[in-house]
Amino acid sequence: MADEPQYGPVGTRVVFENDSVRVWEVDLAEGEAQALHRHDHSYLVIPLTEGHNEMRYASGRLVNTNEAPGMALWREPGEPHSLLNTTGARYRNILVELKAPVTPA
Repeated sequence: MADEPQYGPVGTRVVFENDSVRVWEVDLAEGEAQALHRHDHSYLVIPLTEGHNEMRYASGRLVNTNEAPGMALWREPGEPHSLLNTTGARYRNILVELKAPVTPA
């Protein structure tokens, strides 16, 4: 039986956590990439800066993102991925993981 892959953290640091949510700050310098990581919960991304990023999935799939302050993005847990900041400047967001099951409206 193969060992479970080791994944990196979802964000740069946890800024708040209780029984319902975990809130992360994501802070990537120009050209910096997060380690491969997996989301175990549905989550909301709130960009604090403009972001042009590449989500690189474990399967090899590549998704380009374009984000702006004031947006809110809903994402479901799924395939492990990394995030590469291709913005040309620092990229920051707040990521809110919902620990309790959520039924989308």
